[in-house]
Amino acid sequence: MAVPILKQSHYLIATIQSALTDADLVQLRDALADKVGKFRSRGVIVDVTALDVLDSFASRTLRDISYMIKLRGAETVIVGIQPEVAFAMVQLGIAFEDVATALDLEEGLLYLDKKQKLGQHGSQRGF
Repeated sequence: MAVPILKQSHYLIATIQSALTDADLVQLRDALADKVGKFRSRGVIVDVTALDVLDSFASRTLRDISYMIKLRGAETVIVGIQPEVAFAMVQLGIAFEDVATALDLEEGLLYLDKKQKLGQHGSQRGF
C-alpha cells in the first residue's frame, strides 16, 4: 500500500494510514529521499498516528529515513507515536536516537518551523 506524500509549503507530509509491509516501508523511504530533492523540501513529517505497532524493521526504517533526509539537507520529524507503541518500543529497547519526534502534526510543523528559522539565522551569520 503506497503512503500518500503531500507537499505543504517547503515540507513533505507522509501519513501512514495502516500497517505496512517491509517492501512498502522501503518504497516510502525511497520516495521521500527522492521527493526531498525534487521539491527542494526543508522538512519531512512522517505521521504514524494510525499505527498500533512499530516493529523493529519499521522503527529502523523510520530512523534510516530521518538520517537519509538529513544527508539530503532537510529535517525529519516522526509524529503521532501512540502511548502503547512508545511503551512497547521502550520495553523492546527500540530507540529513535537523534530522530526528532512530536506529539502530533501541529507540533511537528512547529518544530520544523523553529528549526527552519534557526537555520536561516545561523546561515546568515556565516556570510
